[in-house]
Amino acid sequence: MKSVSSLEQLVKQRPLPKHIGIIMDGNGRWAELRGLPRLEGHREGANRVREVTRCARRLGLQAVTLYAFSMQNWMRPWDEIEGLMALLSEYLLKERHEILDNQIKLNVIGELARLPAEVREPLLELCEASASHTEMVLTLAVSYGSREELVLAARRLAQKVAQGELSAEGIDEVAFEAELSTSGLPEVDMLVRTSGELRISNFLLWQIAYAELVFSSTLWPDFQEAQFLDALAEYQQRERRFGYTSAQLRPPSP
Repeated sequence: MKSVSSLEQLVKQRPLPKHIGIIMDGNGRWAELRGLPRLEGHREGANRVREVTRCARRLGLQAVTLYAFSMQNWMRPWDEIEGLMALLSEYLLKERHEILDNQIKLNVIGELARLPAEVREPLLELCEASASHTEMVLTLAVSYGSREELVLAARRLAQKVAQGELSAEGIDEVAFEAELSTSGLPEVDMLVRTSGELRISNFLLWQIAYAELVFSSTLWPDFQEAQFLDALAEYQQRERRFGYTSAQLRPPSP
């Protein structure tokens, strides 16, 4: 078995994705398997966020988008939601210096108006404080749903047409993508989901049109640097054709 450092060096030698999306699943199950409150799984999961972010930064990835809290998660028991909001607030406080010192730009997508002020305000403040950073974009999808995002984008385009700012014929992929909350980020090349679940769960539905999907059976609190590097190594074994044939992608014979 390769060491983490040798695996990292091997991964660095091959083409890397520009933008990775991660569905961080399995926190609650991890805690329940250990007889712990579900919140302890989310707390341990926050440590994996730090570890994976550091690794992504070292590798030189341009963007990482983490599914932190979905629109559908608002249906969970209120005590769990309150605990999750407290953990998010704690994460922002603990990671502030690391984000700023490492020139990471923090970004957030989702319906932020639903967040409590004690989470929303420091989140937006850290986004503003790191706005000029260029080394990597770390996006937190909080109170986020992709179907909801697509509806809002369509609504904004409809308003532009109604106001005469845009013609119906002028609506193309570029115009539509400009209305998405991820506008300006590279296209998602790779989507990782942990915990063995094989679904997308309303995450970045437009953005992952050509992403390579990597599913791991590891629960998120156990998804350490080695598992992240393994996922990248799996991505690097894929042939990305984008509709072409393998023969078309081969370099011409001399």
